[in-house]
Amino acid sequence: MKTAYATEAPSAASTDRRSVRTRAALRDALAAEIEATGDLTRVTVTAVTERADVTRRTFYSHFRDIPDLVRAIEDETIADLKPVVEQLASVRLPELKAAIDAAEPCPGSIALLSFFKERGSYLAPLMGEGGDPGFVERLKVMAQETITSRAMHGMDARAIPFLDYYLSFAISAEAGVLVRWLTGGMHESVGTMARLMTALMFVRPGDLYDTPIDLDIPRFVLSMLLS
Repeated sequence: MKTAYATEAPSAASTDRRSVRTRAALRDALAAEIEATGDLTRVTVTAVTERADVTRRTFYSHFRDIPDLVRAIEDETIADLKPVVEQLASVRLPELKAAIDAAEPCPGSIALLSFFKERGSYLAPLMGEGGDPGFVERLKVMAQETITSRAMHGMDARAIPFLDYYLSFAISAEAGVLVRWLTGGMHESVGTMARLMTALMFVRPGDLYDTPIDLDIPRFVLSMLLS
């Protein structure tokens, strides 16, 4: 006999939505605790669950501990970011030149910066001084792995030995600027930062002092190989 008050079991969709909300609440609580303590290593499960208003049992149904929560956030970020980096890496030199000639940012750079701004509330604490120092390194490794194969296309063979170090230099520099913007409060607009980061890749130290320094890259690399 049916009861008039019988209830249906929660659907898979509603359970999944609840899980997504819980994980987001724990992610945001983690970021808030990093900011409050100034040090990720001081963040506890108790503090995160209290701030997220969930039980410890709920926390442990999703994550083993704080490092597992951190790893999950970083893994998700890297997976979501990779297609954005692939788009940026696919830009060809004529497109880049046209953008620079028009005083526009590199195609794809606005999408990249928008990605970080939309997630800045939790990425800034994680990528800042009190966060996980390995996170930025993981982002740089992903970027270099994604960009390297595309950067080889059409490259002067004499410059290839220079590529790995050049990408390490360029990606580290751009990552440093990105982290400074994120942790500094993102006062500049996405468009402004996209133009700035594009311009920084082409500024030579001498340009700042009206003393341009031209470097013959193939000749310089050859001298390195012969030394």
